[in-house]
Amino acid sequence: MAVNGARGAAAETTTEAGPEAGPETTTEAGSDGARPDPWWKSAVVYQIYPRSFADSDGDGVGDLPGMERRLDYLAGLGVDVLWLSPVYPSPHDDNGYDISDYQGIDPVFGTLEDFDRLLAAVHTRGMRLVMDLVVNHTSDEHPWFTESRSGPDTPKRDWYWWRPAREGREPGTPGAEPNNWASFFSGPAWEYDPASEAYYLHLFSRKQPDLNWENPEVRQAVYAMMRWWLDRGVDGFRMDVINLISKDPALPDGAVRDGSPYGDGSPHYTCGPRIHDYLQEMHREVFAGRTGEPLLTVGEMPGVTVGQARLFTDPARAEVDMVFQFEHVGLDHGADKFDVRPLRLTDLKASLGRWQTGLDGTGWNSLYWNNHDQPRVVSRFGDDSGPYRVRSATLLATVLHLHRGTPYIYQGEELGMTNAPFSSVDDFRDIESLRYFAEAVAGGADPERVLAGLRAMGRDNARTPMQWDASRHAGFTTGEPWLAVNPNHTTINAAASVADPASVYHHYRRLISLRHDEPAVAHGDFTMLLPDDERVYAFTRRHARVELLVLGNFTGEDVRVDLPYGESWAGAELLLGNAPEAAGPLRTPVALGPWEARVHRRTVPAPRQEES
Repeated sequence: MAVNGARGAAAETTTEAGPEAGPETTTEAGSDGARPDPWWKSAVVYQIYPRSFADSDGDGVGDLPGMERRLDYLAGLGVDVLWLSPVYPSPHDDNGYDISDYQGIDPVFGTLEDFDRLLAAVHTRGMRLVMDLVVNHTSDEHPWFTESRSGPDTPKRDWYWWRPAREGREPGTPGAEPNNWASFFSGPAWEYDPASEAYYLHLFSRKQPDLNWENPEVRQAVYAMMRWWLDRGVDGFRMDVINLISKDPALPDGAVRDGSPYGDGSPHYTCGPRIHDYLQEMHREVFAGRTGEPLLTVGEMPGVTVGQARLFTDPARAEVDMVFQFEHVGLDHGADKFDVRPLRLTDLKASLGRWQTGLDGTGWNSLYWNNHDQPRVVSRFGDDSGPYRVRSATLLATVLHLHRGTPYIYQGEELGMTNAPFSSVDDFRDIESLRYFAEAVAGGADPERVLAGLRAMGRDNARTPMQWDASRHAGFTTGEPWLAVNPNHTTINAAASVADPASVYHHYRRLISLRHDEPAVAHGDFTMLLPDDERVYAFTRRHARVELLVLGNFTGEDVRVDLPYGESWAGAELLLGNAPEAAGPLRTPVALGPWEARVHRRTVPAPRQEES
């Protein structure tokens, strides 16, 4: 993990100087040559999963005071924005994504006063804080739903999707549901409520009833809540499954899936008929007219296409700043996410390259490998087996962060944290994994084969506690953690990584500094190279007269590769690399060691003036 050349040295110095010099609005690369680019194009976001980040009181669950105590670590990493997964009051059926009060803090995480102190401490360090906004659904224990289910004549009855049983079917029996949609968490997307003598819609857990956004009162209640948090000082929102909020009011059946009694309802609720109306209204009601630095709005959008994302992120349409899409993290899925297939590098390049091209000049990309719903990337697309863990983790980071878009780091990613060695289904806590296992085994699947899929792709891999040091429970808690700590914390932890200049942590620091210091990283164009090569990921980024060449060997073997117009890159300085033995200018053909990544820089000659 060497940084070479004058630019690399400058980047290292900038990070050491402190966190107060985060990126602000710039006019270097406005899309029309004049309009300023917002600060978040040069920013890096760090996601905190509160239950698993830092526990201050020994109850085994992370909390807000624990986060506050670790802010200097995050400032030292150089990140600009902290995104908190939900900290609102919740029954925790889905670990906080089932919210029972949008304007409070769950006691397990602390108090509103704790939140205010955390927010002030974040701002003091020159960082920003983004909240998770979960408004496709609430908890079934939210007062809105409690009132809604109390009877058909209640004022809030229409705040959720209530429907009678199918005509001629006995309510509460299989097949009597209002339509055949499947839940994301297995089973039907409808729950029968005997007291109400009706069904309510839940695309996720039965304890997560979907809000009816067709009702303007629902929308205004959500907007008022958002304004309340912004007035408190938060800097934006990551919007959970926000493209699912608009459903076809007819709620038609979906096409029946092979081997399933349920239909695919996604065409009727993914980017539904009024989604653009709702997001534009949200922008007018919540964000328009606010003074100060622009806020950050990120829409998580499963199933979104490049064309749809271009509309959502077009600044002229005033909807969201960027989207999370899932195409690249579905490339190793077979029949479902737990049916794991090998990743083909050409598929990855085709996918990411399509998004780079598709949003160029109008929209904006979110760049991520990991989050609270994905397994650890070094175990998934790298090599976590020992000698190449650091090298493959830093390669994956380099390739991702040098794309055009805003990078997101998930807690522990900067340490090269790995998947956990779950020995049995009893080790899992996630509702998705537990329900999948029960349903698959009941259907006759081999339990060990199902477990293999859960070990590889289960969401609990991302949720094991943050590995702070080599002590018992990794310094996360003095009590018993809610989810077991990965045993490899004795060697993979923050204390050891900060002390080691060649660690994954310090490579991330260099990448973040490079984004802050080199305009070509945030603002340059993107050109994919070697699209058909199954070993090497290669592309260029160019801004003004600066061009960067990014190379990554996605194999555990030495490779040699000829670049298009490779001779023009001969002698280009090495700006950033993860293989110290390869220091020096570029030579062609390029020889790359196992899991080696490089970023080279050259100055392009100015165009010759035409003679008059």
